Amino acid sequence: MSEAVTMLALSPPPPLTALRVFTAWRAEPGTLAAAVVLGAGYGAAVRATRRAGRPWPGGRIACFAAGIVAVVVIGCSFLGVYDDTLFWVRAVQNIALLMVVPMLLAMGAPLRLVADLLPPRIRAPLGRVLRSHVARLVTFPLIITVLLVVPMLVLYLSPLYELTLRNGGASAVSGLVLVLVGFVYFWTRFRIDPTPRADPYGVTIWITVVEMLGDAVLGVVLWLGPLVAAGFYAALARDWGPDLRTDQILGAGVLWIGGDVVGLPFIGIVLSRMIREDETRAAQIDSELDAVEAAEAAVRPADEPAAPARLWWEDVPEIADRFRRG
Repeated sequence: MSEAVTMLALSPPPPLTALRVFTAWRAEPGTLAAAVVLGAGYGAAVRATRRAGRPWPGGRIACFAAGIVAVVVIGCSFLGVYDDTLFWVRAVQNIALLMVVPMLLAMGAPLRLVADLLPPRIRAPLGRVLRSHVARLVTFPLIITVLLVVPMLVLYLSPLYELTLRNGGASAVSGLVLVLVGFVYFWTRFRIDPTPRADPYGVTIWITVVEMLGDAVLGVVLWLGPLVAAGFYAALARDWGPDLRTDQILGAGVLWIGGDVVGLPFIGIVLSRMIREDETRAAQIDSELDAVEAAEAAVRPADEPAAPARLWWEDVPEIADRFRRG
């Protein structure tokens, strides 16, 4: 039995009550350091951007700040205090690190913020890498979906989960990996930052469904399967709260339903961006058609009748072949 487990067994945390959900806090150095680095780096980049005369949207700042707050809550609130004691608490932590924190950070568009500050001699080669065939292949939607789903399956269905309970370093690395893979997923799906691919937003909706199926598989396996890290949790000698089986069932529900619940605002954001992109495209087409008509009118003789009016979609190759007038 490791030293951490021995200490927990000799002095287990007090029972988790409704009051302690709000009052149980700890100062976790790694979490606080990560929050400071993220906040200081993003803040410095925003100030440099504004000094250069390029305003940075307040909504993006608010989203990134919310992501930093989420990091602190996950690591320092009751979620951090009881993460080695209750299976369901650790499940809340992991689903938040995979889905909530990365989504908020990606909405802050940190890559675009940093890229705008880089000198051309650095930005140009990075742009070529971003547009390379390798980058496009790695960010293919199916690969990105697998990247999001597999880490949780590996974490919970291998000895790695118990290792993260017994070893603080392994726990920190696991959390970092979840945040990184989640960020890659939301970065490529939102397309707020520059991305190697520009897949239709409809593809994002479909792969979100696949991700939800992955959550369901893991939830069912943990619900009906054997206890995970049973020796570790039994050694804690916890005499309060749910028994080991009930605790794992609650955690399975968190991983299953929690992932789907977080996916709902994600789908809403994607649909909003899809509608906005369609409106921008329609406005661009209208502007181009108006310019063409104005140019034709300028060179047409005064006594020559105007050509029959054309519908806007007849000049859009993507849909003209499907909707031609007879």
